[in-house]
Amino acid sequence: MVEIAASSAAYDLGVKRRVYARNGVQEYLAAQAYEQRIDWFVLREGVYETLQPDQNGILRSEVFPGLWLPVDGLWAGDLAALLSVLQQGVASPEHAAFVAGLQQQMR
Repeated sequence: MVEIAASSAAYDLGVKRRVYARNGVQEYLAAQAYEQRIDWFVLREGVYETLQPDQNGILRSEVFPGLWLPVDGLWAGDLAALLSVLQQGVASPEHAAFVAGLQQQMR
């Protein structure tokens, strides 16, 4: 789930966050436009915890392996950096295993 929040940040991070947790949304990303901040939450034991970027400033989904987001590149409008990081994620062994698992489930 992705929320783009401007004036609705309090609602998106409050009421909606509780609704998403109650309904088992495994990951929830809130991009706060005014603050140029991204909070990426992962649901663990019914409670959202905030994912932290790695040493390169990249957030990596735990639910969708290979979905990587360079936070600084996003706010800088650096589409080349965004694409490069996304391509690296999709080319990762973790993403390949994820896709193989999905294909196996479809059989």
